[in-house]
Amino acid sequence: MMAGGPQAKYAMAFVDGQNLFQHAMKAFGHFHPNYDPQKLHAMVCAKMGWTPNLVRFYTGVPDHKHNEMWAAYWSNRVLAMQRAGIWVTTRPLRYHEEAVETGNGITTVVTPQEKGIDIRIALDLVSCAVAEQFDVAVIYSQDQDLAEAVREVRAIAAKLGREFEIACAFPFGPKASVKRGIDKTTWIRIEEDDYNACLDPRDYRPRKPD
Repeated sequence: MMAGGPQAKYAMAFVDGQNLFQHAMKAFGHFHPNYDPQKLHAMVCAKMGWTPNLVRFYTGVPDHKHNEMWAAYWSNRVLAMQRAGIWVTTRPLRYHEEAVETGNGITTVVTPQEKGIDIRIALDLVSCAVAEQFDVAVIYSQDQDLAEAVREVRAIAAKLGREFEIACAFPFGPKASVKRGIDKTTWIRIEEDDYNACLDPRDYRPRKPD
C-alpha cells in the first residue's frame, strides 16, 4: 500500500483515447472526444472510494497532409493535457490505401489505422506494476488485447506479495455496442449522466482566420 493510510488506495488511469471515444460515440452519441480524462478518472475514483493518481493518456494522431483540422486539434489538446499534468503518449496514424470499384470506376480509399497504442498501454501497465506505482490500475478501454497484460500484472503482484486491483471503466447504455469490460478486471460502467458531467468545455479546433 502506498503512503496515505491503511485504507487509501491510489488509482492510476490508463486511457485509450480513441477506444474510449469510439464507445462513447456509440453509447451516447458524442461525435468528438469531448471528455476530460482527469474529471472522468476523478468521478470513477469517487464512486469506488479510491484516490486518483496519475492519468496516462494514449492516442493516435493524424498528420497535417491527411487531416489538417484534426492534426491541429490534437496538437492543441495534447499540449493542454500535458500542462494539466497528464502523461500523454501519441503515435502517428498510419494510412492504408485500397482500390475500390464503384459505379464510376476505380477509386482509392484511404483508411487511417492506429498502431502501437495497445502495446504501449500494456508495457506501461507492467512497468508501473513492477515499480509499485499504483494500488489500482483503471483501464479506460474495452480492448481485449490488454487481457494478457492484466494477467501479467497479477503475476507480478503475486511475486511482490501485493494485491493490485485492476479495473476496466467504459461507457454503458442501451445503445452501447460492447457491454463488457476487459476479461479478469473489475468492470465499472460509466452511465451517460456521469459521462456528461465530465466533459471538457474547451474547443481545441484551430481558429479560422478572420
